Amino acid sequence: MVTELEIRVGLKEGVADPEGGNVEKALELLGFSQIEGVKSAKCYRITMDCDLDTAEKEAEKMCQRLLANPVVHDYSITVIN
Repeated sequence: MVTELEIRVGLKEGVADPEGGNVEKALELLGFSQIEGVKSAKCYRITMDCDLDTAEKEAEKMCQRLLANPVVHDYSITVIN
């Protein structure tokens, strides 16, 4: 069984986000005046050949071991199919 997951990794509240800040400034310079804030995040779509339960457990391990730093990042795991 093929399972596809989306893992979204972003900075925790209160951690400086210079990339988001730069995008916010650029959008304002382009005339988008209603911008209240921009936060950056990375999105990984991972396809695994295993059942859903195993895929979610493996994705959790991936986040803990490589994709996210628990000191500065929050992450979410979403099943795509």
